[in-house]
Amino acid sequence: MSSSWAICCRGLRKTYDGKLEAVRGIDLEIPRGECFGLLGPNGAGKTTTIEMLEGLLEPTSGSIELLGRTWRDGARALRELIGISLQETRLSEKLTAGETVRLFASFYRHPRPWRDVLGDLSLTEKADAWVGKLSGGQRQRLAVACALVGNPELLFLDEPTTGLDPQSRRQLWEVVTHFQRQGGTIVLTTHYMEEAEKLCDRVAIVDRGRIMVMGSPAELIQQLGGHHVVEFAVTGVALDGEPQALAAQLAGVQNVRQEDGFIALNVDEPHRVIPELLAGVERHGWQLAHLSTRQASLEDVFVQLTGRHLREE
Repeated sequence: MSSSWAICCRGLRKTYDGKLEAVRGIDLEIPRGECFGLLGPNGAGKTTTIEMLEGLLEPTSGSIELLGRTWRDGARALRELIGISLQETRLSEKLTAGETVRLFASFYRHPRPWRDVLGDLSLTEKADAWVGKLSGGQRQRLAVACALVGNPELLFLDEPTTGLDPQSRRQLWEVVTHFQRQGGTIVLTTHYMEEAEKLCDRVAIVDRGRIMVMGSPAELIQQLGGHHVVEFAVTGVALDGEPQALAAQLAGVQNVRQEDGFIALNVDEPHRVIPELLAGVERHGWQLAHLSTRQASLEDVFVQLTGRHLREE
């Protein structure tokens, strides 16, 4: 394995009690400076994978190398080089935000100035506030501050924007982007597909302990066969019958599926498909109940692969 990779793991497996296979042979190569997203429903194995990479869980089998080091031979050095923000970080409620970040800074030999980190996370005004008095979103940002204060090269962010309002979420996006521009590597899990598309150079969709697909968001969306999604529904007719058959026969339709009570079509030219669709609906004497068009997204990729929305999990 080469140290040119921020992360390189081969044949990663985790079995509990000799029976439950949470991770079933995952291979990853993440170059330095990349923002990599790991997406999947609950129980897919992504959290177990992340925890093995972070050194919190021992793999049943397989190999892991981070920044040219292994947990077996370089654990102390790796702890200096990585930052971790868990989905739920429990911090002492009797410390202030400033004291908390200073405490985490003391664990490292070359930390960043703690006031700078609080500023990056828009927490300067909360430096003297008790953690127990912070809102859920402020605590989440404080957890990310604690992950960044050690001046890491590799940052693990598990659902970093859960509970944040839209403005705070975009502020955190800017922090992540700045960290990457400075040469840092990020491994991100998220339930927000827009977040993955915005931040990640590549993503892997994991289900049942295996990687189903991996690539850039644009590449995965392209595999759907169309950059646009046309959704429609009609009243009084079963969608899985004639309406779905009609949709599949339209010129320019690359893919057809049912989703949320609608029929969703992947197309490249919605302005050509929609008139034909409307003509077919009129020809059959159906009443149109819904019609919309939008850009295809990672959410569509996820639904096609797993049959459900990520946010449903």
